[in-house]
Amino acid sequence: MENEIYKAFAEWLDNLLEQDMPENTKAYNFNLYEEEDETYGIQLIASDEFDENDGGEWACSEIYSSEEDIFYIDHSDEKNADRQRGMDFICGLIKEYLGNGKYSDKLKKSKAVGVGFVDGDIEILFKK
Repeated sequence: MENEIYKAFAEWLDNLLEQDMPENTKAYNFNLYEEEDETYGIQLIASDEFDENDGGEWACSEIYSSEEDIFYIDHSDEKNADRQRGMDFICGLIKEYLGNGKYSDKLKKSKAVGVGFVDGDIEILFKK
């Protein structure tokens, strides 16, 4: 099952990253949302700022967003129901992509790649 989720996630991310990203991209962030139907939504943004010490404010300076093209993960099975376990699971997907994804080099050309719930802290998964 997790392999199927990763494959779908990688396909979604490939479709986004095969497009040209803004040249002044300094960092990427995966914005996480808790949806009402027992799913997490994942949105990719690119930022023209990165300062690891600004409390994640850099992710608010977005110059690209996947907008409504959101990847959804069902957590109704309880396995990823609590936020921390959901975050850990999603971090695992992103780390796998950073290691093996078709366009991982595009993400790693930036200064950093982060992930976090939009109302919480950002965890940096890659930094130059």
